[in-house]
Amino acid sequence: MIHPLLDRPQWWRDAVVYQIYPRSFADAHGDGLGDIPGVTSRVGYLRELGVDAVWLSPFYPSQLADGGYDVDDYRDVDPRLGSLAEFDEMVTALHSAGIGVIVDLVPNHTSNRHAWFVEALAAAPGSAARERYLFQDGANGGIEPPNEWESLFGGSAWTPAGDGQWYLHLFAPEQPDLNWDNPEVRADFETTLRFWSDRGVDGFRVDVAHGLVKDLGEPWERQDELEHWPRPDGSHPFWDRDGLMDIYRSWRRVFDSYDPPRFAVAEASVHPSRRARYASPETLGQAFNFAMSDADWRPDDFHEVIDTALRDVAESGSSPTWLLGCHDAPRVASRFGLPLIPSPRVFADAAGGRPFRHDSQWLARQWLLSDGRRPDLDPELGLRRARAAALIELALPGCTYVYQGDELGLPEVADLPPEVLQDPMAGRSAREKGRDGCRLTMPWSADRNALGGN
Repeated sequence: MIHPLLDRPQWWRDAVVYQIYPRSFADAHGDGLGDIPGVTSRVGYLRELGVDAVWLSPFYPSQLADGGYDVDDYRDVDPRLGSLAEFDEMVTALHSAGIGVIVDLVPNHTSNRHAWFVEALAAAPGSAARERYLFQDGANGGIEPPNEWESLFGGSAWTPAGDGQWYLHLFAPEQPDLNWDNPEVRADFETTLRFWSDRGVDGFRVDVAHGLVKDLGEPWERQDELEHWPRPDGSHPFWDRDGLMDIYRSWRRVFDSYDPPRFAVAEASVHPSRRARYASPETLGQAFNFAMSDADWRPDDFHEVIDTALRDVAESGSSPTWLLGCHDAPRVASRFGLPLIPSPRVFADAAGGRPFRHDSQWLARQWLLSDGRRPDLDPELGLRRARAAALIELALPGCTYVYQGDELGLPEVADLPPEVLQDPMAGRSAREKGRDGCRLTMPWSADRNALGGN
């Protein structure tokens, strides 16, 4: 079968993309862990669903400090999940079924086991190895962190290197942030883009696309000032800085060197007025709009989300993106099965423009703080609403992203015991139990799940 993407260079503008979390999708090795051959074994299912592409969450070598988003090697496959040869077989099988392949790229940080970071810790302050990351001298003679910044997963954003310097990690300590002012870092990621594109990958999902470029110059903003986000002018020291576009324009030159051109979709949690920069034909091509995954089950919410998205893309020349859920959000069917808050929580954007509500998303996240027992959860109502919402988004123009299991109406599993939780949020944040409840295995039969368990 001829791969249809070869005939449609901008197929992604109106595609249905199915997100696969490889470690919990399908197990072909029989070891209790989802894997790359497992994806290959389910190509028939994906074809029957009618999806145009799959987006694979990270499958790289990793210690799984953050679900694979702590990458040891960007140009290899975790041996527990398969091999490069099995990856190539998967791509061939998907392409033969007319399905494109999008892989997750994690450019904001490496893992602390990456060869670069191991070298950096062994090197002296001021060395070339440390210049690939964001090391700073500590305060009070090096025994305290440089400032009070907090990680998004809770706790300090700084970890000591053991010699008076500290390294920045906006996420877990196992995820040291890269220094994107370093030419070696930029060149290496372009090599990674070519590595996977040469293997037939059609596109990339860019993790934390708004966070690569940072300004660590003093005076530093206080932690309470940093929480004023998103900002309409990109003035934050490490989110949505203007220098990002130089990086993405260079990536566009790499993408356009292929026939058909590759593309990328940005995970960019930015002010709506700045999203178009990431979705420009001169940069990545597309950006996620998360507004529908925050919308509550109210006509006004959906009306506002749809009208705003269509108006924004008409101004930018990009295509709209729609997604109800992903691996970072409570399951759609459970979210819509929770009661509405009588008085909507209204948030005006920073430009003083369109307000938006996200009651059920907020309530679902509060639910994760508890043991998951919610007598007011109506699973049947949630399933009906989830189906209706899927019909709405699939009827809209643009590109739709569907998270694995949402086509089945899978519920959130919020009562997981503490000893099985893997999300770093669970151990470091006092506010969130974590995202494990939406990352459990696919049930391929009534009595067995994706990983062979009951």
